[in-house]
Amino acid sequence: MRLYLHPISSNARRVLLTAAHLGLQPEIVEIDLTSAGDRRRLVELNPNSKIPVLEDDGFVLWESCAIMQYLADQTPGQTIYPRDVRARADVNRWLFWAAQHFAPAISLFTWENVWKKVVTGMDADPAELARGNEELEAAARVLDAHLATRTWLCGDALTLADFAVAAPLMYIERAKVPMAAYRNVLAWFERVQQLPAWRQTHAVW
Repeated sequence: MRLYLHPISSNARRVLLTAAHLGLQPEIVEIDLTSAGDRRRLVELNPNSKIPVLEDDGFVLWESCAIMQYLADQTPGQTIYPRDVRARADVNRWLFWAAQHFAPAISLFTWENVWKKVVTGMDADPAELARGNEELEAAARVLDAHLATRTWLCGDALTLADFAVAAPLMYIERAKVPMAAYRNVLAWFERVQQLPAWRQTHAVW
C-alpha cells in the first residue's frame, strides 16, 4: 500500500493514526503541495486534488475517513471499527461529524493563525476568527457534553471516531484554538495523546 500525504495535513494524521494503531506500514509518499509536478500527480490520483490518497494494488481511495474504514476492514482482529451494525453506525456518525463540523471549525484557526501569513503574507482576519469562534463553540459544546461521562467517543473503547475527531487538534497550540472552556474535551484529548499511535506519528509532524 502507498499513502500519499503532506505532513501539515490533519486529515493525513487521521490515517496515520489508524495505520499505526493497526500495525500497518504503508509506503509514505510525500506530496509537495508547492510543486506543480506533484500537484499534477495528485490530481491524477484524486480529481479533487486533496490529500491523503491511498493506493492499494491498483485500488485508489481518497477521503481520509473512508481510508480509515478501509484500513480497519483490511485488518483481521481489529477492534477500532466494530462489526455490530449499530456500533459501527455510531462510529460513522462521529466520522462524518468530525469532517463536516469539528475539523472545518478548527481549520479556520489553523489557516488564519498558522498558514495565512506564510502563504499570503497577510495577518489573521478578525472577522474570520470571530466566525471560527462561533462555529467551534457550536461543535465543541456538543463534544464536551458527550464526553462528560465517557472515556472514549463510542462505547467503552477506542475507535476510529477518536482518531478522526482528535487529529485536527494537533494544531491546538500553534493555531491558538480556543478550547480552554471544554474541560471534558481536553481530558479526552490528553488520553488520546498518551496512545502509542499518537506518539508514533507525532515525530512526523
